[in-house]
Amino acid sequence: MILTELLAKLGPCGLNCSKCFAFCDGSIQKLSSELKENLGNFDIYAERFQVLLNEPVFAIYPDFKIMLDHLSKAQCKGCRNDACKLFTACNVKQCSKDRSVDFCFQCIEFPCSKHGFDEHLEKRWLSIQNKMKEVGVESYFEEIKDTPRY
Repeated sequence: MILTELLAKLGPCGLNCSKCFAFCDGSIQKLSSELKENLGNFDIYAERFQVLLNEPVFAIYPDFKIMLDHLSKAQCKGCRNDACKLFTACNVKQCSKDRSVDFCFQCIEFPCSKHGFDEHLEKRWLSIQNKMKEVGVESYFEEIKDTPRY
């Protein structure tokens, strides 16, 4: 894969933006849209199945539909092209621009505490950056491209 394609999918933190629920044209957005289309007007049937099959799970279909609708309308273009919709405290995007690096591990100050992540994300960020440094960005992406982000 060409570096420009990788940069469109991987944020400077190393997270796979294309697997994020907020990423437009990502797998979650596409699959949610497809499921929504395939379900069509299932509302009526959910009500019937709740009664006819005595299945209480169908009672929460309206909530599921709201969530599915939300997922199908993802609009983020990735943090390299847009402001990240999820991690507003993240400083990695601006820092990587300021330091003219594609990924944190390429910076002479890595690792640092300027990222703005909570403890969980900091551990994940360090692990990802160290993995990319060890095996290379392309190999890292090949390893994670089909795995869930969450």
